[in-house]
Parts: sequence; C-alpha cells; structure tokens
Amino acid sequence: MRAKSTHNLPTDSTLLRNWRRWESGESRPDDFYAPIIAAAFDTVTAAFFPKNRPNRDDELLSATGMDTLEFIGRLRMSDVSTATLDAIRITAERLCCEYPYADPHDLHTEGTSWLRRITSLLDGRLTLSQHREILVLAGWVALLVGCVDYDLGRHTTAEATRRAAHSLGQEADNAEITGWSAEMAAWFALTQGNYRGAIEAVAPALASCGELGVGVQLSAQRAKAWARLGDRREVEASLGHGRAILGRLDHPTNLDNHFVVDPQKFDFYAMDCCRVAGEDALAESYAREVIRNSTRADGTVRNPMRVSEAHLTLAVVAVRARDLELAVHEGMRALAGKRRSLPSLMWIAGEAAREIIERFPSDPRARVYLDELRALSPE
Repeated sequence: MRAKSTHNLPTDSTLLRNWRRWESGESRPDDFYAPIIAAAFDTVTAAFFPKNRPNRDDELLSATGMDTLEFIGRLRMSDVSTATLDAIRITAERLCCEYPYADPHDLHTEGTSWLRRITSLLDGRLTLSQHREILVLAGWVALLVGCVDYDLGRHTTAEATRRAAHSLGQEADNAEITGWSAEMAAWFALTQGNYRGAIEAVAPALASCGELGVGVQLSAQRAKAWARLGDRREVEASLGHGRAILGRLDHPTNLDNHFVVDPQKFDFYAMDCCRVAGEDALAESYAREVIRNSTRADGTVRNPMRVSEAHLTLAVVAVRARDLELAVHEGMRALAGKRRSLPSLMWIAGEAAREIIERFPSDPRARVYLDELRALSPE
C-alpha cells in the first residue's frame, strides 16, 4: 500500500493523541486511516468500522435539507395574507348575492375575472388550510359563472364550468359544492326536457347532502321532474323529503345568496309542481306568495326570475279558467323582466304557450304573447 507523502504524515505525538481518541470512541478514523487500521488487523474497513444507520426521521429531514423546526415552519408559511383571503371571501359572497338581479354579461365578466385571480393563488406558497379554502372559494365562483353561462344560453360552456366546480369541490372535500354541481346538472336536464336525466343527476348527490341546504334544492328538482312524468306520489315524496331537510336547518342569515335555500324558496318549488299537476288553486296561492316575498316594501323586486315564473303560473291558471285576456297579461308581465334565465324562462313560458294554444288555438288575442315568446327564442 502506498502511504501519504512523508511531509503530510502527522507527528508521533499527534498520531498518539488521535489513536487514544479512536480507542475511546471519542472520534472515528477518517477515510485515510480507517482502511490502514483494518488491514493491520487483517479485515475490511466496513467490518471494523460499520457505518451508523441514521434515524429514519433524521434521514428524511436530511434529504430535505431542513431541520425539524424549519420543516414544520415551511408548512405554515404563506404568500397570502389573512386580509387577502377575507377580501376574496367577501367578494365571492357578493357575486353570489348579485346573481338574481345583476346584468348577466357584467356578472359573468366579473365572475370570470375573479375566478382567474383566485385560482392564480394556488401557484403561490400556501398553508394547507389556505389551499383548501381557496379551492372552496374558487368552487363557489365557478358555480356562479356556470349558472350565468347557462342563463345566457351557452350550454356547452356552462357544462364545462359545472364540471370544473365539481372537481374543485371534490378536491376540497366540500359536499355543498359537489351537491350544487349535481343540482345544476339536474337543472340543465330539466330545461332540456330530459326528466329522467334530471332524476339520475340528483340521486347520487342526495346521499351526501341530506343535511345540507342543497339537499332541499336537489329534492325540488327531482319533484319537478316527477311532476312532468306524471307521478304524483314521487312528487309528494320528493317535496316531503326537501321540506324535512329544510325543517332541520337553521334559518340562514343571508337570504340573497343564490346558493342559500330558505322557506320562501320552497314555495317557489311547490308552485311549479302544483301547476304541472293541475292543482290550480294551490299553484295560484303559491305564486302570489312568491311574488309577495320577492317584492320589497318599496315595490322593487328582489328576485325577478322567481317573479317571472310566478306570473307564468298565474297565466296558466287563468287560461285553464278560460280567461285568455288575464292569461296573456300575466304572460307578458313574465316576459318583460330584464333579468332572466333564458333556458328556464323559455321552458316555463313554452309550457304556458302550449296551454294557450290547446284551449284557444285560433284566437288572435293569444298572438301577442306567442309572438313575444318567439322573439325571445334563440336562433
């Protein structure tokens, strides 16, 4: 074996001190001396000087290049302040509250812009709780944007946005968001005449939303579908299920949020089912209650889309009572609303038109309503 050059060797006294430290275990020979000592005892280095097996936690932390405090600290570090999250939370709530009356084009532009800002935060450094909350906030805004897309007749875009919201809800483990995405699927199916599809969209979501507000809405959409399929028993069961969930919920503090269900909204659902089932007296009673609850003390309308459907219900009740003039008057009031969900409005207004045509097939007075309805129909 070739030793180090003479001028690099330690003095005898230094070597002796090192030897004593090696014998006592105070230190270990380095990579130069360890093989020499092992060879002197006719063995190999690894047998004479086995490597210590590190603690697995130490090994993990060593691999990350961080000690324990630094490792835990990193999990708590964020580029997003509490004030920023508060501001986003308030904005998401505001957007959802503006849905019933805001111009849909303006609301869609603002909602899309905020959705882009919110999701961009996911590229930064976040705590685990912040990451989840941003997913939830993005989910609510995506649901809103999807609703507005559908109101504007953009069916393909609305479905893509709905699926994105569902994915965000799943990733955040938020049953309300996934439930509302299912409710939107049922709504899309209903307005397109796919009543079985609406029922199928509701079924899996109800299992996880039985104690949430969205469970009421899911039950209502199922009731609407069964009403049009002519199954009164299923209608009553669905409305009863929704009413039971609603009865267990605390009264909401903010009734303006589109994704909040309250007792007043349940009258709106029951109104639709009673009208379709031919229970005219009940349908009229519910319609007048919907109009009353949706109108502020100063006469302004809080929920114009609900009011439009209530007027269409009154139109149907009137035409069944052979009062065409009143039916046309109520129908024109419904179509005159500035804030409208085009698919929903055309769906219910079309049902009213069929009632008018069936009973007054050639009466020129019906033409005013029918012409106005055709003018609203998308090309």
